[in-house]
Amino acid sequence: MNRFFRVAAWVALSSTLVVAASALGQSSAKKSTGGNSAAVTRGKSLFQQKCSICHYDTSDQKKIGPGLKGLSKRGTFTVNGNKITDDSLKTWIENGDQLMPPFKDVLEEPQVKDVIAYVKTL
Repeated sequence: MNRFFRVAAWVALSSTLVVAASALGQSSAKKSTGGNSAAVTRGKSLFQQKCSICHYDTSDQKKIGPGLKGLSKRGTFTVNGNKITDDSLKTWIENGDQLMPPFKDVLEEPQVKDVIAYVKTL
């Protein structure tokens, strides 16, 4: 009987650890994607369709435009030194500059937000 209780306690503890690890993994994923993995998924698809012709998402190496891996960690845009925020990324994507075409007429505002959500995970 004593052995039964030890096995039952071990099974209960193992199950608790699995549930705790799963919850921790989910909270980490939510934190890294801003809690909206659907937006990140949509943003990745849009990035592949509209942005990947000029930008790498898996590298910081220049393609035509700069590679975007690690963009959030850089802190500032290399071209103008402006701080990288959701708003500055939105402005850049929508309005472009002398090196990048504007996407205001190509992407709707929710799509721009999805691309930003994806880029922030790189």
